[in-house]
Amino acid sequence: MNQIIYNPALKETIVFVKTSLETGGAFSELKISLEPGGGNPLHLHRSYTELFTAVNGELGLELKNKKKLILKPGESYLVKKGEVHRFFNPGSSSITFTNQVTPGSTGLENTLRILCGLAADGLYNNKQHIPRNIFHMAVCGAMSDMRLTGLKGAVTTPLIKLFAALARKTGIEQKLIAKYCI
Repeated sequence: MNQIIYNPALKETIVFVKTSLETGGAFSELKISLEPGGGNPLHLHRSYTELFTAVNGELGLELKNKKKLILKPGESYLVKKGEVHRFFNPGSSSITFTNQVTPGSTGLENTLRILCGLAADGLYNNKQHIPRNIFHMAVCGAMSDMRLTGLKGAVTTPLIKLFAALARKTGIEQKLIAKYCI
């Protein structure tokens, strides 16, 4: 299993410092390098917190109501369960930050691997930051407990659950795991 992955769509390199399996489920720790213009869409998780710590360069975080924080090296911010957030690189140079997920999430780790693989294989919508295939999107959303926000989230969350269940039943989820995670 790859310990270093790259997502060309989000312009990020992810190093799995400690996986959920390695910590007995206590936490997952990632070290992420983000190129200029890189970042992810607004979302939330209900099953874990995320501690973001800037290491090199300034890390941007956007929260509910478009509130933005800029973390300088050594500064941290804890995103609580259910808190709307996204991260981004506000500058013109690559940045590095850590992301500690508590409790650990093998589902999130596998989702990141799948998303990187789909992006590398051209199966990713770079503008919307989602997989092109609805079943792939549903698997990743359900596996990582990643939910869109606002009206989009209210509409898509039940559909994600339905399509993820169909993807599990038809073997799509297992194929994604076998191709990108093992």
